[in-house]
Amino acid sequence: MFKIIGAFIIRYGLIPWGHAVLRAYLFFVKMEPVNEDGLLKYLQGGNKVIAAIWHQRILGVLNYARRFSGYMPSVMISQSRDGELIARLMERLHFRPVRGSSSSGGKKALALMVHDLKEHPFAVHAIDGPTGPRGVAKAGLIRMAQLSGAAIVPVYISCNRFWQLRSWDRFMIPKPFSTVRVRFDEPISIPANLGEESFEAERQRVEAIIRGNQEAEDQRWGWHNLLRG
Repeated sequence: MFKIIGAFIIRYGLIPWGHAVLRAYLFFVKMEPVNEDGLLKYLQGGNKVIAAIWHQRILGVLNYARRFSGYMPSVMISQSRDGELIARLMERLHFRPVRGSSSSGGKKALALMVHDLKEHPFAVHAIDGPTGPRGVAKAGLIRMAQLSGAAIVPVYISCNRFWQLRSWDRFMIPKPFSTVRVRFDEPISIPANLGEESFEAERQRVEAIIRGNQEAEDQRWGWHNLLRG
């Protein structure tokens, strides 16, 4: 159904209308940012950042993401038809889409993201990719940080009331008048030189940090196993 709606929106040029509706809907969602100043100070200090988020949590922060539009963050978007809709929406939010994913055009997109981070300070990355599995940090996050020298800043997005779709990621849609809490963690640096075994160990370490802290944020609202359940 989403594919059909997405194709209809693109074909008839309804993206501006859809964006306006989405912004109006999210106007009724309260944002609660935590440690935003820490991230901004880190960027203002001349550092480079990869903001790492879970795919299922993206919708709730789309309005809030405009807060960082001055940095024109890059973001990797799937080459699928669904990705085309998302890419055009990201452009309206002053993000710079890089087309490709871990499942299609991944190496090229990763190379483009790394090159972009050499010229710009900020990227956003859905760490479990466009197809999952849910709650698993893909190797691309670590490789991107390793090759670009950018630090990973985990972004924990939690909500007190929401709907969940029956998609692979159990996509979360905040309900009207709900509260979305966005907490920015401290930067995680990735060593430039990692062997195969140490690379996987580093991936697992970062995944454990991000998943554990996200689950702790969810538990503040009384939710359990939203990432892996």
